[in-house]
Amino acid sequence: MCSDDRQCGPEPDNPSDDRHGSSINADVPHSARIWNYWIGGKDHFPVDQQAGDDYARTFPGIIPLARAGRDFIDRVVTHLTADEGIRQFLDIGTGLPADNTTHQVAQRAAPHSRVVYVDNDPLVLVLGRALATSRPEGAADYLDADLRHPEHILTGTRQYLDFLQPIALMLMGVMGHIPDDDTAHTIVDTMLEALPPGSFLALYDGTDTDPAFIDAQRSYAATGAAPYRLRSPDQIRDFFTGLELIDPGVVPLTHWRPAPSPLPPDTVEGYGGVARKP
Repeated sequence: MCSDDRQCGPEPDNPSDDRHGSSINADVPHSARIWNYWIGGKDHFPVDQQAGDDYARTFPGIIPLARAGRDFIDRVVTHLTADEGIRQFLDIGTGLPADNTTHQVAQRAAPHSRVVYVDNDPLVLVLGRALATSRPEGAADYLDADLRHPEHILTGTRQYLDFLQPIALMLMGVMGHIPDDDTAHTIVDTMLEALPPGSFLALYDGTDTDPAFIDAQRSYAATGAAPYRLRSPDQIRDFFTGLELIDPGVVPLTHWRPAPSPLPPDTVEGYGGVARKP
């Protein structure tokens, strides 16, 4: 499962393969390209479309979830920039560039916003660095690092962001890559401890609330892909312990500050929220 382009279902390709992005294999499905297909992007091949369709046959909800995740990020970044005055973002597990990336959304409201994207997929890094077009007043930088090594992320990020000013830590659809709860909480706590008061945690992930989702993930893992842990809504809420949740709390993605509509929002199998560090 997931992360906007951030792996949902298929897991990352072996980081040792094509480490410098010297070639792209169009004959083998690639997880970031599959996610890009699900959200309606253009950076995928027929083999990725086939793999995405196979996954969606087991769990049709993956496509609305993928797109809800993308929309959730857009609304979160808009709120943090326009309403909370955040000008620095640390976006971990960014995935392939898509429309309305974090720096594009932030810089629409505040052109001098600075964003650091973190990923360890070579394809993501090559395309991201090539396509990142920041406003001249701000910045959009890419860091090659792994979520499992938060100290390395923090060290690398300090050359781009001011750790004396608030930072929004974005963990969008990536914590399932850390199946052990203690390890996952240690990673989040380590990152938050390094950020100054007034910083924010924005996090979402897929939930174990639909048996079809669990079956689809299990079937993909059986192919040899690394497992992805789907958590319960309460387990996702636990990541925000000790922080000041922003209304409406940790809720289905489509229920977090949706655009005005006469119709109630659909519900997807993913929960997320935003909270301030006191």
